[in-house]
Amino acid sequence: MDERIPDRFHALFREHYPSVFRKIAALVPDRAAAEDLAQEAFLRLYRNPPDDLHRIGPWLHVVSTRIAFDYLRNAGRREQLQEKVERRALTAARSYPSNEQIAIANWERQVVKRVLAKLSERDRQALLLKEEGYSHAEIAQALGVNPKIVGTLLVRAAERFRRQWSPEEEAES
Repeated sequence: MDERIPDRFHALFREHYPSVFRKIAALVPDRAAAEDLAQEAFLRLYRNPPDDLHRIGPWLHVVSTRIAFDYLRNAGRREQLQEKVERRALTAARSYPSNEQIAIANWERQVVKRVLAKLSERDRQALLLKEEGYSHAEIAQALGVNPKIVGTLLVRAAERFRRQWSPEEEAES
């Protein structure tokens, strides 16, 4: 191996670094990343130089362009991965409620149960069946009433529920 390679490399580095850095900086907006990528280009030159050192300028141009595009492509992938991780974290946060959310839900459930207990059996059944997603025809069949009156029955039951729901009921919890 030629003892002068390091001297020659230093000379090539000083001569071509500014143009390589400008090329990469034009493609990569982050200055620190552009400096790292320019150093990567010269590291590749040092480890695997081209056969013809007189054509080092075009060789560095091609290598620096590839390095910059690889960086941008990987940065896009990293950004997509980060977004995916954030979406999963949000989904996990929604699927695992906090202790406070659990306590509030339990309190609301207790209040609703007490208010429902104050209603007539028919009103309570109608509201519960509707909440479960049953159709008006199914509610009519379960309650033994004409299907045409189920809508009115539900409206009136909901109104009675609202009247029973009072600040005192909430305070009793």
